[in-house]
Amino acid sequence: MSKALWILNHYAITPDMSGGTRHFDLARELVKKGHEVTIFASGFDHSTHQYLKVKPGEKMRVEEYDGVRFVWVNTIPYYGNNWRRVLNMLSYGWRVLRCSRGLTKPDVIIGSSMHPFAALAGWWLAHRNKARFIFEVRDLWPQTAVDMGAMKKNSLPAKLLYAWEKFMYHKAEKIIVLLPYAKDYVASRGINPEKVFWLPNGVNLERFDHPAPLEPESEVAEVFKQYRDKFKVVYTGAHGVPNGLDAVVEAAKLIQEKSENIHFILIGEGTEKSRLREKAQSLGLVNITFCEPIPKQAVPSVLLAADCLVYSIPAFNIYRYGVSVNKSFDYLASVKPVVMAGNPRNDIVEEANAGIVVEPENPEALAEAIIKIYELPEGKRIELGENGRRYVEKYHSINIIAEKLEILLGWA
Repeated sequence: MSKALWILNHYAITPDMSGGTRHFDLARELVKKGHEVTIFASGFDHSTHQYLKVKPGEKMRVEEYDGVRFVWVNTIPYYGNNWRRVLNMLSYGWRVLRCSRGLTKPDVIIGSSMHPFAALAGWWLAHRNKARFIFEVRDLWPQTAVDMGAMKKNSLPAKLLYAWEKFMYHKAEKIIVLLPYAKDYVASRGINPEKVFWLPNGVNLERFDHPAPLEPESEVAEVFKQYRDKFKVVYTGAHGVPNGLDAVVEAAKLIQEKSENIHFILIGEGTEKSRLREKAQSLGLVNITFCEPIPKQAVPSVLLAADCLVYSIPAFNIYRYGVSVNKSFDYLASVKPVVMAGNPRNDIVEEANAGIVVEPENPEALAEAIIKIYELPEGKRIELGENGRRYVEKYHSINIIAEKLEILLGWA
């Protein structure tokens, strides 16, 4: 029997945009099974700080993308991490309540906690529509901010967020967590662990089996053409504090002193990008190129053209609950060797035997690992890549994750 699901995620995107497509990919699989899925997202893109899906002054816009309905909500614009960003979040939570009127009533609503107001709006809409409410915890807020030093545990904002968090835990019929050991954290907040379900990120393997070609004159296509004879070490994703890219830049410096044949290509956007670019310039690096973000649908072609993939996870205490990094699953799907700097509680690169793992925030170890991959025979690099592909096919293919979601919803 067909069911209706609403997903509230302020930052949800379609594959023609830059970022993670978790909710679109899950929704698309549910639509294939005959269900109706509506995603409520902001029409103001938080990475480019532009209105991409609505026009200024336009209340909302409804779009269908590959069978999935998107309701793009007009939210207040912002241009930095300041009070206007809080207004942007508040406006999403408030306006989504109005934009949902007149749509097919949902059987279930998932409120995703990229910030408090999306989840609160989801709970209120579920109450108004007599629907079941599921709380999805993408990041453990405010604990993540506390552990990263961005917020004091006993500060008023932290206390308010801890109270909101516990309220949502109690009101939800079920709680979805992305981190493999987050159930331990939720239980420590006095919540019955039996209502907590782990639903990690996954990867749409179809995009890698049939990759969309890069635009021939795009920036990233030109960069790959320019360095086609180099051993290309590629990073895709956010350039923020949690991404630990200082270690990658410093590793590039060490490698530049040893080899002229290795070139780093960092693709994405974030609060640290300008500083990282300036740092690379101050170090005199000629073996690193920073590129603008690319659409999610273009990521497979970029990764398939790389020789080695890299990412870093700093040594923050929050990772005792594990990680579920979107890019890691894309990396493994691309059949390329991976170098990861970090020591989270779960380590899929090591589990998959798909590359080399080194301690976090250690440029020397990271540089040595990349050189080791570079010096491996091509057959060995292919073997590592194939190990990674088999791992995600078995555990993190999006159709497998969607089947788990359907069971969790009680629709299977």
